[in-house]
Amino acid sequence: MNVKIKVENVVANARIADELDLNYIESQLEDAVFTKKKFPGLVYRTKYPKSAFLIFRSGKVVCTGSKTKEGVREVIDKLVAEFKRIGVKVFERPDFRVQNIVASANLGRDLNLGAIVEGLKLEGMEYEPEVFPGLVFRINEPKSAILIFSSGRLVITGGKTVADCERSVEVLVNKLQSLKII
Repeated sequence: MNVKIKVENVVANARIADELDLNYIESQLEDAVFTKKKFPGLVYRTKYPKSAFLIFRSGKVVCTGSKTKEGVREVIDKLVAEFKRIGVKVFERPDFRVQNIVASANLGRDLNLGAIVEGLKLEGMEYEPEVFPGLVFRINEPKSAILIFSSGRLVITGGKTVADCERSVEVLVNKLQSLKII
């Protein structure tokens, strides 16, 4: 069974400076919000390309919203250029590390989540339909989690590469096929 995944979000982090003045940055950038009492980081959203940053005094940033590693590079480079434009000292071309990829997929058929729970009993699963309509299936290798819905839709999280996400779905599909659920 060949299941196509779609990357929805790439979460990455980087260090763009040794230290940042978040109050100054907020005062200079229209879409920056810093509410120190609620959260220690500044939130900055960009429209083109659409992304969001959590920016900390330590110079570390978390970037979300890109759908590719190249997209992460592009928005981090734009952030650096924007900071330079307002006079903030930042590293020229900071490295970044992908922390998590969120992807989706569809098995193309309805699933009996109760049967899956019964068949895969002891294998890192959580299913409480009164609390959440999906089954959480955790995989050790590659380290990831898949939310499985009765509609056959999947949400894959935790992979650091697209290949990790694809392999996670492959592990799940193999288990479901061995139980004759799909």
